[in-house]
Amino acid sequence: MRAAIFSFSARGAELSKKVAEYLHSIGYETELQTVAKYAEQTGIAPMLPDHNGACAAVFNKCQALVYVGAVGIAVRTIAPFIKSKLTDLSRCLAAALGATACVTTATDVNGLFAVDEWAARNRMVLCSLAAAKDFAAALVGDERVGLYYDKEFQLTGPLPKLVAEDSSLPVGMAVTLQKHLQPFATTVRLLPKIVHLGIGCRRNTPLENIEALVLPELEKLQLDKRSVVAIASVDLKKDEQGLLAFAKKYNFAANFYSADELNSVAGDFTPSAFVQSVVGVSNVCERSAVKDSKGGRLLLRKTSLNGVTLAVAAENLVLDFARTGLKTD
Repeated sequence: MRAAIFSFSARGAELSKKVAEYLHSIGYETELQTVAKYAEQTGIAPMLPDHNGACAAVFNKCQALVYVGAVGIAVRTIAPFIKSKLTDLSRCLAAALGATACVTTATDVNGLFAVDEWAARNRMVLCSLAAAKDFAAALVGDERVGLYYDKEFQLTGPLPKLVAEDSSLPVGMAVTLQKHLQPFATTVRLLPKIVHLGIGCRRNTPLENIEALVLPELEKLQLDKRSVVAIASVDLKKDEQGLLAFAKKYNFAANFYSADELNSVAGDFTPSAFVQSVVGVSNVCERSAVKDSKGGRLLLRKTSLNGVTLAVAAENLVLDFARTGLKTD
């Protein structure tokens, strides 16, 4: 995930650095820009050619834009590019900075659960804004809404007001990795960004060969690409252009680990004497996927095609609505 942070004063530029620290801590790559006259003294890149042009350059590349400055400037700058409201980081940033978020939706005003806000705060993709509006309307109308989550996930603590684990309800939310799942007549499907791809390949493997294996396998698993956080491999592959191009094309992070780090990963993995002799670890893809997912579960063991190997793992998740929402083990 990527975020651009714009500031318009020297003091705002310093605050933007704190914003960047927080966003980095929750998995964002950050890009800071400020007005030209404060760039040198703050060590932040200038907005070029101006703040409108800078916004245009990053709007479609970033999952979040943060303006440290006047609301009017922010609204006028982003207005030409806005299509819909899908995410909101305001509460998270407010908590991190000791500030107060101003959020004015019907669910917020009535002290009800806001599914779009919860999704943004907890690294989830909201698949349908229309379904989210129906979900919010049901809550505002004092109607019960349902909750479904994949059996591999865990739930702890109380549910929000009017939310129940009841599949018979007409409207509900589904926290799931299954891209086509619709357990309710009106389903707000939330895709947690918890999937990690462990990839090994021969030297100079082209992007097309990686796509030829990865994309069909994700489809077989019924996984949406938007659930993928990163690709991972052994550090000998950190300059592999096909891997890097694949990560860039699909906006995945690319993480690389030493043979010692991969050998330290606990689990039962598919061994290869040849791979062991070449890179010093008996399995790259499975160990990389599990390592990158913080000890998560394998969804796909080693599979190969045209010199590329792939394994898929998912982080272990706990849903806790009483506190900050989604937590990862």
